[in-house]
Amino acid sequence: MCPKWLHPGNSAQAEFWNGQVGHGWVDRQEIQDAVLGPVDDSLFASASLQPAERVIDVGCGCGATTIEFARRVGPKGEVLGLDISAPMLERARHRAPADLPLRFALADATVYAFAPRAADVVVSRFGIMFFADPVLAFSNLRRALRQDGRLAFVCWREAKFNPWMILPLREALKHAPPLPEVGPEDPGPFAFADERRVRSILDAAGYGDVGVTPHDIDLDIAMGRGLDNAVASTLMMGPTSRLLSDQGDAVRAAAASDIRAALVPYAYGKSVLLGTAIWLVTASNPKP
Repeated sequence: MCPKWLHPGNSAQAEFWNGQVGHGWVDRQEIQDAVLGPVDDSLFASASLQPAERVIDVGCGCGATTIEFARRVGPKGEVLGLDISAPMLERARHRAPADLPLRFALADATVYAFAPRAADVVVSRFGIMFFADPVLAFSNLRRALRQDGRLAFVCWREAKFNPWMILPLREALKHAPPLPEVGPEDPGPFAFADERRVRSILDAAGYGDVGVTPHDIDLDIAMGRGLDNAVASTLMMGPTSRLLSDQGDAVRAAAASDIRAALVPYAYGKSVLLGTAIWLVTASNPKP
């Protein structure tokens, strides 16, 4: 039975993020936060938070963005981090400084009873592509925003523009069967890859001033620690991690060897730089 706090259409996602994948993100939290740091910086700049603002962080995961948002709004502000993953929220609560104005809730933004018109900004780092009914979810989030309140999030562009995920996955697929195929609009990492779809969802949910800006970043998947660390990162993050999660040591070792060879051309000293392509999306809650 679906719990009352969860939209029935999001039950599969809740099961996914509360299972092995969610616990894996907790185990890899430090690595993932370090690699995605440049993405976070782009989101912070796009959100342009001001002191004392009230913020909702959707799909906050292990809390990296929520904590930084709370630092930026200061003691007179407030940040609410929402996620459907209990293990990730437990990690977020454990690492959050006690003196910051933030709180976390196990909640589905599609149906959560937000205080109406109470938030200044809704933000998200890759937490908004998993809704079964995105128009309903974004409509609910808009009701939480004050008039002229802001929306700012980042989401992935097409997979082919994201070699940091696709290059290691391509090598791993030589040794393991592919993941189940996902449709282009099904909930998942690339559900918002189409700019026209993003705009149509936000338009239907009642937002104004919609901006969808492409942004390219090189991510150091080695975190300045060399090629072997880059290989380890690819085995612990993204679709490559999911592909190999149930494979034996021999398969994982063979995949790691091919991934290492494929990463050599992208090594610069102790860094291994692979491109990522995201949308920086902004919008506002217009006055009636």
